[in-house]
Amino acid sequence: MNSAMPLPLDVRLMNLTTSILVTALLLVCLAAGLWWVMRNPAFAIGRITVEGDTAHNSAASLRANVAPRLTGNFFTLDLDAARMAFQSAPWVRKAMVQRVFPDQLNVSLQEHVPVAIWGEDDNRLVNVQGEVFEAVADDDEEDSLPRLLGPEGRAPQILEMYRVLAPMLESLGQPVEELALEGRGNWRAELANGAVLELGQGSAEELKARVTQFVSTVGSVAARHQRKADAIEFADLRHTSGYALRLRGVATGQPEQKLVRPKR
Repeated sequence: MNSAMPLPLDVRLMNLTTSILVTALLLVCLAAGLWWVMRNPAFAIGRITVEGDTAHNSAASLRANVAPRLTGNFFTLDLDAARMAFQSAPWVRKAMVQRVFPDQLNVSLQEHVPVAIWGEDDNRLVNVQGEVFEAVADDDEEDSLPRLLGPEGRAPQILEMYRVLAPMLESLGQPVEELALEGRGNWRAELANGAVLELGQGSAEELKARVTQFVSTVGSVAARHQRKADAIEFADLRHTSGYALRLRGVATGQPEQKLVRPKR
């Protein structure tokens, strides 16, 4: 049985060269095609739809402000960069950006929901997650938001303490207007009528116990002086055996305040 004769070396080299040239030509054509597709104006971003939370930013204003910052077309656009561009807009907490063939971007937004003002300035707010963000609340929002004060990075802890104490102190007939975490871990609350409450140091449970004792007895203490709880001007809950109290329009025998020992 005769075996097939091997091809001559020059023929094999010619076939290999042809294969390489054909493969290279195909790759060049493919690259040219991709380059044409990626640069073709037909694939430029032609439409941006915005959905989700737009209470503080209209969809039209977001498109107008963010679109000039987007570079590339449908295929080359960096989605992470686009997401960051939308998240840099005021009030925007999170943005999700998706491509929709052939020339559309869908953007879904989540706005910050403010629950407090952070610090002494009015251009920093705290959202429901305890995150501080820069924005200016409108007049109605600003009037209804409490103010939280404390060291940077402690907003979540202060917000959590506010959520514990505010419902308890509202029984005095005045909402908490300000809660501060001061030096050495002392807590101080101010009510809407200007009453200042020194709450002292401690955990949420410890402060909760002091406030519980205070709000359950201060009404009867004020009544003995023909006053209501809204006459409280100052209270110091840092005493172990009671609390110091000052009522508007009541002379206590001491220039500043009087120590009250609640009856057990």
